[in-house]
Amino acid sequence: MAKTKIVKRKRTVFSVRTKPGSEVIVAGTFNNWDTVSNKKKVMKDETGNGDFVKTLVLPYGHHEYKFYINGEWVADDKAHWVHNELGTLNSVIDI
Repeated sequence: MAKTKIVKRKRTVFSVRTKPGSEVIVAGTFNNWDTVSNKKKVMKDETGNGDFVKTLVLPYGHHEYKFYINGEWVADDKAHWVHNELGTLNSVIDI
């Protein structure tokens, strides 16, 4: 009988402040940078004041991510960054 590998996961809160009414998605290595098919990553502005928040349950490890705001990639100004192969910056979170 094969053993089932248990992947430890942790609730992780992503937040960004931008113009109210924006479309904001968090994407990264945890979802192959998908901004189209996985609408579960859409961030919500519950108060209407431009504070977008999304809680994801991610596996432990190193993840790179960005916010996709109104069609443009934006690095998280509250995170550490690394350079990517496109010559821009990705935000980094270690869980």
